[in-house]
Amino acid sequence: MSGEKFFYGRSPPLSIPFKFFASAPPFGLAACLVLLWAGPDAFASRWTPALLAVTHLTTIGFLAMVMIGALVQVLAVVAGAQLPGGKTTAALIHAALAAGAVLMAGGFVARQPWLLQAGAAALAAGFGAVVAVSFWSLRGARSAGPVVTAIRMALAALLVAATLGTVLAVALARGWTLAFEALTNLHLQWGLIGWVLLLVAGVATQVVPMFQSTPEYSARAMRAFYWIAFLALIAVTVLTLFAATPGWSVAVKTVVAASVAAFAAYTLALQSKRRRRAPDATLRFWRTGMWSLLAASAVWLSAQFRPALGQWQGYDLLLGTLAIFGFAISVVNGMLCRIAPFLAWLHMQEAAGGAAVPPTLRKILPDHWCMWQWRVHCAALVLLLAAVPWPAAFLRAATLCAAASFLLLWRNLLHTLRVCRAFRTGMTGNSARTSFFRKFG
Repeated sequence: MSGEKFFYGRSPPLSIPFKFFASAPPFGLAACLVLLWAGPDAFASRWTPALLAVTHLTTIGFLAMVMIGALVQVLAVVAGAQLPGGKTTAALIHAALAAGAVLMAGGFVARQPWLLQAGAAALAAGFGAVVAVSFWSLRGARSAGPVVTAIRMALAALLVAATLGTVLAVALARGWTLAFEALTNLHLQWGLIGWVLLLVAGVATQVVPMFQSTPEYSARAMRAFYWIAFLALIAVTVLTLFAATPGWSVAVKTVVAASVAAFAAYTLALQSKRRRRAPDATLRFWRTGMWSLLAASAVWLSAQFRPALGQWQGYDLLLGTLAIFGFAISVVNGMLCRIAPFLAWLHMQEAAGGAAVPPTLRKILPDHWCMWQWRVHCAALVLLLAAVPWPAAFLRAATLCAAASFLLLWRNLLHTLRVCRAFRTGMTGNSARTSFFRKFG
């Protein structure tokens, strides 16, 4: 799609992406436990230790885990690029990110500088390895389409976000004097817009038409979006570091917000033209994410022209809820609803070698299971938005709904793995094969 050629024969072992996918929901659950422990006080401001811990558990432990698992798959299938070191490299990166997320969150909650520094070191090693091995594998990429452009820009943005995060964590632990708010805003912008959004947009050009039966994205339009968003982030960074006049900053942030909103609107427009009219969970998760992205863009842009909104105590919480939970986590859930069973089906087909027919995607992972997760996720999103102005009334209910959504996702991923393993076991003997097809065929 979009001019890309697929290299399904170069798909990595199923254990590599699923190592990252299946370990993500427990980090989401851990974030919910921290919120339940802290209670409504966690929403007093964006700087509370509990909320900082929750933010890093979700953005690193949940989002980054899933996105890196998807990145490994996309590099192999779309770009024909293999991960150097295979399972060993994947295991080391996974261990570094998991340890870093736990240590960083623990450092915030326990207020222990040494934990923050240990977490920063582990994350610097993990993300540094992701960027290094990804760029190394892209040297001989067999495809040079827009999705590869998006991946390269997203990796560069990840490097900037990780560097800023490391500096901020070490400075906080050692008591250095820095412009923490300005640098934290840059850290978030490079992480959420540069890393998350650009990678999601690149993957969207493949998975949205494939799994949602929409028209294809325009390669020219998507390439323009990648470059506008990336260059605008560079401009925002330069203006922030050199304390430029507010007028220039507002102008450039307007470009960023407009480009982000344009991508969301474009995706919604394509989804409205889908050939298969019956909505499924993947479509609904993506639409939830795109509407949340539009809302986040509107809120961010409004704050540039109405300073009173930016000074409201709940502004950062509202923006973060829309951008992280509303957009990023929704879209990641939507991708997993189809990518996880598709990868399992692909590996079952390869294992069968024509001797048996794998079950369909909807039998590997029933769509009504994903629909229930989407409903619970939306309830959590609505309650989280209500908790921004009224945390005492809504935060605990929102957290319980979010925890239920993460549990349902975990169940779905583990079920997908069980089906795949049952099929492979069934290939070893007639009795096992008969039992498998009676249950899943």
